[in-house]
Amino acid sequence: MRKSHIFGILVIAIAIAVIVSTAGDASSYVTFKEARVIADGGNKAKIHVVGTLKKNKKNEIIGIEESPDKLSFRFVMIDENSEEQVVLYANPIPQDFEKSEQVVVVGAYHEEAFVADKILLKCPSKYQEEEIKI
Repeated sequence: MRKSHIFGILVIAIAIAVIVSTAGDASSYVTFKEARVIADGGNKAKIHVVGTLKKNKKNEIIGIEESPDKLSFRFVMIDENSEEQVVLYANPIPQDFEKSEQVVVVGAYHEEAFVADKILLKCPSKYQEEEIKI
């Protein structure tokens, strides 16, 4: 075999190893109900849940409780099936948290609360089209 063939086989083997290792870390977006089923089944994988923050009729966020030391907080999130769930986060409130249109929490259930390791925010676009009056 030529050196180029050996090098090509080595590159392909490395690519396959990378794909297999990253596929194990991949997770899908689920609802809180599905996340509970996964947790009850003993699966310790990180789960992604998509939802919005609970708001009142005046569009004000309700249900946020910050710890006295401001190093953690809890909030109420509503998933795609309109199920409400308390989410605990052991870090300070992220910047622009209140402005977010959509929230993705990554974590797992612990007892009756969803404990998030990471919060991803989808904030409103500053490039939204506005009606121009002539």
